[in-house]
Amino acid sequence: MTRSAVLPSTLWFTRCPVPTATGIAADRHWLSEEFADDGITVRSLQDAAPDADRASHYTHALPGLFREGGNVPALWARSRGEATRLIGLTWIEERQAVLVAPGSGIRGAHALRGLRLAVPSHSLAIDFWRAMALRGFEGALASAGLTLDDAVPVDVPADAHDGQWAAEIAALRRGDVDAVYVKGAVAVEAARRAGAEVAVELDELPDRRFRVNNGTPRPITVHQRLLDDHPDLVDRFLAVLLRAADWAAGHPADVDRILGAETGAGADGVAGAYRPGTHLTLHPDLSAERLALLAEQEAGLRAHGFLPEPVDIAAWADPEPLNRATALAGLRPVLPPAREPEGPLSA
Repeated sequence: MTRSAVLPSTLWFTRCPVPTATGIAADRHWLSEEFADDGITVRSLQDAAPDADRASHYTHALPGLFREGGNVPALWARSRGEATRLIGLTWIEERQAVLVAPGSGIRGAHALRGLRLAVPSHSLAIDFWRAMALRGFEGALASAGLTLDDAVPVDVPADAHDGQWAAEIAALRRGDVDAVYVKGAVAVEAARRAGAEVAVELDELPDRRFRVNNGTPRPITVHQRLLDDHPDLVDRFLAVLLRAADWAAGHPADVDRILGAETGAGADGVAGAYRPGTHLTLHPDLSAERLALLAEQEAGLRAHGFLPEPVDIAAWADPEPLNRATALAGLRPVLPPAREPEGPLSA
């Protein structure tokens, strides 16, 4: 291991518009405060000026970047050869559902047999929306002993549509497809506006394997170069996330407010997407169960051609930073809010 005595001038973080300890810590200003005495600026990739490459959210080509986000881009970046390491995983239920047209009478995963399933297509280097739909339908079908071969996937071009799930829901309203996979707070609001009905609530399926998707489990990754050169910075960053997760457990109303800002959804969307107790589930770990579920996701993505090379999940994971951060966080009290939070974070 090589270590550099020269501290980076900037640390970056990025997160998806979903519940994350990173989003909580950013809202409370704890990340910037943690590294201020070191002369290190902590910046959000989402809020950065044009001097930052926002594509790094997907490629993780920025060595000083911490990423807490969907596993599809994280696995894709690692599969392409980017030297990242997996340093944590969370599991947060985000309301995954299969929607159908009003009055269709379609209910239950078994009823998806033979139906036309919307599979969006975006002009993205890694089309995580498409991956989510395919994996979401696979999970729903598998819960009834079925596979995608028992249904009819239908490509839905999505580039011309603004908004999450807009292309798929428009196709449902036109009658071009029979079912749409959606996830999260914005999806809850979009479904209500369209009058769509729920055929399958994946969150109600007892086996977690049927809910494995882009955000379940959700990885925290860091570049190997930062971990090699400055492991103490990685440990401290993770320790702040652990303390933020501790704080969230005692502040459900504040977490709901932060979720509204992070997701861009209203109170009804947040309440409809995230079940009571979400504020208790932000702690990362690298448990054998979560690693095994991520391995299932890797195999599913590879089978659909999203990953150019296999990703060895066990080799990718490095538990030592989280172990050290846990000990470090245990030596410090949970940080109080230093000042009133700033306005809503952009995602």
